[in-house]
Amino acid sequence: MNVLHFVTSFFTDGAHWSGYDGIPTRLLEHLTYSLEALGLAALIGLPVGLVTGHYGKGGNALTLLATAARALPTFGLLVLIVMVAGFGMLPVMIPLVVLAVPPILVTTYEAMRSVEPSPVDAARGMGMRESDILLRVELPVALPLILGGLRSAAIQIISTATIAAYVSLGGLGRYIVDGLYQHNYEKVVGGATLVAALALATLAVFWAAARAAVSPGVRQT
Repeated sequence: MNVLHFVTSFFTDGAHWSGYDGIPTRLLEHLTYSLEALGLAALIGLPVGLVTGHYGKGGNALTLLATAARALPTFGLLVLIVMVAGFGMLPVMIPLVVLAVPPILVTTYEAMRSVEPSPVDAARGMGMRESDILLRVELPVALPLILGGLRSAAIQIISTATIAAYVSLGGLGRYIVDGLYQHNYEKVVGGATLVAALALATLAVFWAAARAAVSPGVRQT
């Protein structure tokens, strides 16, 4: 049997569209884990990246921190936290946040540093406060790159949130883990297809967000 057959069989089976193990339920769980992790990572990465990028300090330290965080094995970190803290949401959230903070943090810093100095100097010459310069001058110009960092983090989280199934939680990873255990490759392929489709949908959402939030003049530069 080929992959296309597995995909067709999975999505045409009515049993996969209802109940606690149905696609809508698992999709909602996966989105919940992913949005929570992305929100926590953004709360950490965006303010630090904006401030350090605005003042131009700490770039080397951020790069070292991001490199170290990226080197951590996500699944290994999950197992370690489970051994220390037990099962639950905490062992899932920590690896996902650790995975997502570096692209948000580093991209935000680089986005702020990429803003042309002339409008910033003009704003200071007009007596604008540093916070106003950051939010009203630099941020609108840096926004496309910042959204790119958030998009990258979101894709990584969605792809990796399948690990929740390894600690008895839900999400789309449930199909992959349970399917492998049951030797049900229809379920494995179906779960992987759903994760890929969700990642593509996320790309579309960020594209639409960039079209709506970024000034046309900035998009054309």
